[in-house]
Amino acid sequence: MTASIDRERLAALKTREDELFVARHPRSCELFERAQAHMLDGVPMNWMTRWSSPFPPYVAAASGARFTCVDGHEYVDFCLGDTGAMTGHSPEASIAAIAAQAARGITTMLPTEDSLWVAAELSRRFGLQYWQLALTATDANRFAIRLARHVTKRPKILVYNYCYHGSVDETIITINDGVPGPKPGNAGPPVDPTVTTKVIEWNDLEALERALEPGDVACVLAEPALTNIGIVLPDEGYHAELRRMTRETGTLLIIDETHTICAGPGGCTRAWGLEPDIVTLGKPIGSGVPAAVYGFGEAIADLIHRDWDYHAADECGIGGTLAGNALSVAAVRATLSEVLTDEAYERMIPLAGHWADGVEAVIGEFALPWVVKRLGCRAEYWPRPVPPRNGGEAAAAEDEELDRYLHLFMLNRGILMTPFHNMALMSPQTTAADVDRHTEVFREAAQTLVG
Repeated sequence: MTASIDRERLAALKTREDELFVARHPRSCELFERAQAHMLDGVPMNWMTRWSSPFPPYVAAASGARFTCVDGHEYVDFCLGDTGAMTGHSPEASIAAIAAQAARGITTMLPTEDSLWVAAELSRRFGLQYWQLALTATDANRFAIRLARHVTKRPKILVYNYCYHGSVDETIITINDGVPGPKPGNAGPPVDPTVTTKVIEWNDLEALERALEPGDVACVLAEPALTNIGIVLPDEGYHAELRRMTRETGTLLIIDETHTICAGPGGCTRAWGLEPDIVTLGKPIGSGVPAAVYGFGEAIADLIHRDWDYHAADECGIGGTLAGNALSVAAVRATLSEVLTDEAYERMIPLAGHWADGVEAVIGEFALPWVVKRLGCRAEYWPRPVPPRNGGEAAAAEDEELDRYLHLFMLNRGILMTPFHNMALMSPQTTAADVDRHTEVFREAAQTLVG
């Protein structure tokens, strides 16, 4: 379908949607123009330039699964802060806990009782005994990598092509024309990432075996399913072989559940019975308040203690003055105890199935050679006839012109999708009516493409 789309027609459709957006968002346009004076490219964070609209809509308020922009338009939010607001915006239980803790103190660099509850609950969900707090998944991954190098005394890590683990230097690497190197767009890498990192394709067991065989890899850092290049699921038996090979070569296995927490209360680790050495998790666990965690078992704790200089604890590359602050920990406790509960997932996961069913019905109606993928309460559609098996295939399948048109068409009709992908995430406050609205708008968009 993507190859047969009339590109001139698509460009004309996109221009029409651009004009509609500009006409309906004068206040956002004004703010964006003012922002050019003091913010690079007019945004507070660089990837905010990647929205499909000529400028981003400025948010006035967000609640549950919806937000309102400064021009008064309401949107159903299926992006949810790219998982950061998977809880829904400002859930009542979290807001109450955050307000109460803010009145009692925000940060002291001392522990609070909430941290005990959080660590015990994470241990219950993921099966790992010990937990530490950070502020972002990037930090949690950086700290986990450092610990892996510390306990194994090995220099390298292994990641997957087109993986995403935040802004960790070692992970911003791809396979370019068959050769590993900096990911296109990697800004100012401190060293060539091949110095620190090996990169292979997801689901390629032969490549995994070759990479681990020399015995120089401290850890494999992996999402249990790729998500940032779209949802790319593991082949049957891949995780079992990954675990077997890492154990046989003395390589630690770090599972990053930051996006795949959509699979259930304990992410894919619990849903699929995985046995990682370390788990990292960030984004949604603080209901939007910056918070992240990383956990490991007793065996790793023993290795850490065997060779650890506590006199250097403040300058060892692990931690941070605001990590584990009282406000973040209170937000995490409220999120885990009252928002992202077993009962919430029992609603969210079927809603993602309902979303996928609606999209598949439209694809079938218009005979589009597209596929739908789902992981827990996350789902997406791909403009290709078969699902990709690895990051390279997924990257090659991207159609930026088509994606930007579809996203803007949705946005102009009150639907916000996750940037870079045709992906939707369900929150505890998302409703079947929200999902049906997406199906309705998606059908309108598909109709414009086939004429």
